[in-house]
Amino acid sequence: MRRSGAAALVAAALVAAGCADDGGGGPEEPGRGAEAAVQIPPEVSRHAAEWPVPGGDYANTRARPDASITTANVDDLEVAWSAPLPGAGIFGNASTTPVVVDGVVYVQDLQSDVTAVGLDDGTVRWTHEYDQLQVGPNGVAVGYGKVFATKGMDEIAALDLRTGEELWSTEITVTETDGVDIQPLVVDGLVLASTVPVSVAGQFRGGDRGVLWALDADTGERVWTFDTVPEDLWGDPATNSGGGAWFPPAVDPERGLVYWGTANPAPFPGTPEAPNGSSRPGPNPYTDSIVALQVRTGELVWHHQVSPHDLFDHDLQHTALVVPSGGGDPLVVGTGKAGRVVAVDARTGDLVSDTPVGIHRNDGRTELTGRTEVLPGLFGGVLTPPAVADGVVFAATVNAPSQHEPGKEDFFGGAPLGSLPGQLVAVDVAEGEVVWDTSVPGDPLGGALVIGDLVFTATVQGEVLAVDRATGEVVRSFRAPGGVNGWPAATGDTILWPIGQADPPALVAYRVRG
Repeated sequence: MRRSGAAALVAAALVAAGCADDGGGGPEEPGRGAEAAVQIPPEVSRHAAEWPVPGGDYANTRARPDASITTANVDDLEVAWSAPLPGAGIFGNASTTPVVVDGVVYVQDLQSDVTAVGLDDGTVRWTHEYDQLQVGPNGVAVGYGKVFATKGMDEIAALDLRTGEELWSTEITVTETDGVDIQPLVVDGLVLASTVPVSVAGQFRGGDRGVLWALDADTGERVWTFDTVPEDLWGDPATNSGGGAWFPPAVDPERGLVYWGTANPAPFPGTPEAPNGSSRPGPNPYTDSIVALQVRTGELVWHHQVSPHDLFDHDLQHTALVVPSGGGDPLVVGTGKAGRVVAVDARTGDLVSDTPVGIHRNDGRTELTGRTEVLPGLFGGVLTPPAVADGVVFAATVNAPSQHEPGKEDFFGGAPLGSLPGQLVAVDVAEGEVVWDTSVPGDPLGGALVIGDLVFTATVQGEVLAVDRATGEVVRSFRAPGGVNGWPAATGDTILWPIGQADPPALVAYRVRG
């Protein structure tokens, strides 16, 4: 984000009001308190021009518009160095974004191992090996002299920033099949993370629930939790599960608010005994929602649900703060596997725009009567993080269909890829209008990155695309060393991309030649 945009976010006059009944608008009972600015870790404030948090900044813009890589020199972009990430996870060995602080790149692979490498030449400074398999996504955060990382499927750990030595580790799961599938975020002395009902031990088992956690960065002790599903799991805890978060939230540090995107309810679409989600009647809050909480207390300010009573695993997993192109107060944008880019008023959660992206087929149905093809499918929609610049959201969109039946449980492990081209879509969120829509030859699981006047994405088939940010024209494409389902960071003249399906998997640095 440009400095002016970042300043606008910090200075914006947000007032924490209430929100949403089932979809948005109207007061919430809990959490209506005074707002207060929160502390930024010194590593983040001192090195804001690098990539000190997973989304590039607390607004989750994933953007460096003033960087030196542009349409004028993108043809000269080449590999500067490559650091191996040995091992193999369920979906390759890298499903994360690197973090860059003070000339050092910190990255985690899907064996839970954390590595620090020099930004200039890729020399490994240290590695902490956990060798514990993760589903992903995962990753690291930096602050207060520590690197925070997911450890296996159950814990959050703190490592010494200089040496990689483990300082503390805290288990945050409560059942054998809960999991931790998120890259942490650090702000105001807290480590923010979440559980979800997915792990290597099981998926969407009855009684599993997604809980948002805030841990003390010094000790690892719990400061607060926010349960994203009700205590009774909509009346049938033996069958139902759901919620949690898969990706780091957006934060407004000046107002002390954190905006989470939450995951789906389950079972989906249903079971033989309870087809079409009838074991969980109603809209199933707070799943598939933007949830605004106070950073320091975890108290609810408002929520806006995008997909009530979701039958199709349509997580709303990404959030960002967006300054409209015409100026004004920021909007909170949510997007995810439903293939919709939704903008709401950051003060109230009231809907501003709702724009479909990608191919949609049968996804608006509230019940199924037989076997039905649904788009977006289980691996579809905006699966990986978007980018934001000048009031426009750039969404890498996957068009992967799934076949569903009303009384059959489905899981993402069986979702097909490669059947339809993907899309990179630019949306002006204040107007809810598509600015341009560019076809992508494959499944763009490499997220989106704004750098200079370009937008980058990459496919799980191994193609990297550089697109003109103003027009959507593909100005360059090239082959990566392997399939990509990790998300790049950028700083100065360097793009850092985790490529988890290479042989071997690697963190690859791209720079302009000369």
